[in-house]
Amino acid sequence: MKKIKLPPNPFLHEIFELTSKQRTKAKKVEILQEYANDAMKSIFIWNFDETVLSVLPKGPVPYKANEVPVGTDHTSLRREHKHLYNFVKGGNDSLNGLRRETMFVQILEGLHPEEANILCLVKDKALQTKYKITYDIVREAFPDIQWGGRS
Repeated sequence: MKKIKLPPNPFLHEIFELTSKQRTKAKKVEILQEYANDAMKSIFIWNFDETVLSVLPKGPVPYKANEVPVGTDHTSLRREHKHLYNFVKGGNDSLNGLRRETMFVQILEGLHPEEANILCLVKDKALQTKYKITYDIVREAFPDIQWGGRS
């Protein structure tokens, strides 16, 4: 099978889709390691670490998807991940609920639609419902991540 190369600085959904298409755990680990970045690790920690608690309401988020053509006016999780602490317990507990939800919607509306979808899945710890990426795969790919003891 020919090795697929993603463009430089790919969106997380491109990395996750490529990873999901791999047939073996070893190949999935290899792809995740090749394209590893801080945003990806933040997403995996929020999704798979049981001690990271979302302070956003569960379920669908009412927002308008960013429909401008790709490559024009999208931000990415790679750029926005540093704001994710606002949406988990212990991150920024001084924010009131309405302000926090407004910030979340603003981030979603600026992201590429697939990146926004990833964020919506992760807030409910449901990334693995769309992508074939498990906690075991992430643990093997990133042995440096410390799991637990976050909230």
